[in-house]
Amino acid sequence: MQNNRKLICVAGLPRSGSTLLCQLLAQHPQINSSGRSSPLPGLLNDIRHRISDSEFFLSQLDIDFEQSYEQLKNAYKGFIDGWFSNSKESVIVDKNRGWLQMVETLEVLHPNYLVLVCVRDLGQIFGSIEAQHDKTRLIDFPDHLDAHNPFVRADRLFGRSGIVGQPLSAIEYVKQITSKSIQDKILYVPFEYLMNNFQEGLEEIYRRSGVENFKVDPDCLSVTSHESDSYYRFKYRHNTHSKVVLPREHQILPGITQSLKNRFKWYYKTFYPDSLIDDKS
Repeated sequence: MQNNRKLICVAGLPRSGSTLLCQLLAQHPQINSSGRSSPLPGLLNDIRHRISDSEFFLSQLDIDFEQSYEQLKNAYKGFIDGWFSNSKESVIVDKNRGWLQMVETLEVLHPNYLVLVCVRDLGQIFGSIEAQHDKTRLIDFPDHLDAHNPFVRADRLFGRSGIVGQPLSAIEYVKQITSKSIQDKILYVPFEYLMNNFQEGLEEIYRRSGVENFKVDPDCLSVTSHESDSYYRFKYRHNTHSKVVLPREHQILPGITQSLKNRFKWYYKTFYPDSLIDDKS
């Protein structure tokens, strides 16, 4: 992929609209968006690990660090270019929550990027996961969460190593990066805003991506095959639909709601300050 092509990295929290966002972006004729999770960030990390353990390559750095390091950088860029070489559109969408932890690496390898960070009220994220768990209660989670106790599930899901906690930690870190160049390439997309104002949100993404405005019909969306949900034990479904449908509000235990607000006050202050005002009242 040439550096003049925009790379849109869709990241953020699970159950926060990333599948829908990719589907909406795919409607634009200048944007390539499969909607499926990409292995690219993991592959880049694997290459980094392998190269870093190569005594032969490390010896090249001893001989001529600047030249060898530049060769390594060009090899990474070539891998990214090759990964997207079959795409003809001017904007490429790549979905993986890992991108949020790699923004500084993106700044080096492909500075023409935009990271879309999907966020959502944490209680509703948990409620969405619980709703799917109710449909698949006889199948365990990939990380073997407690099948019977929602308090235990919430603690583990939102822990530092949990499927929600990991990207939450990444968001907390990225918001503290001092580089203006990086901050200017990050756009937070609240799920609630996307569902109710998707055309306005898309127009901002179009503007930042340098493509023409495009009107999306919310009642006539192209539906594509989604990724393999068996990988997630059917606990985090990725279905797409032919129209935008507002989801129902999930009811969760009050103790879990309050615990999440207390535990992640920085998150609510940043994205959902009104919910904290309601608590005080």
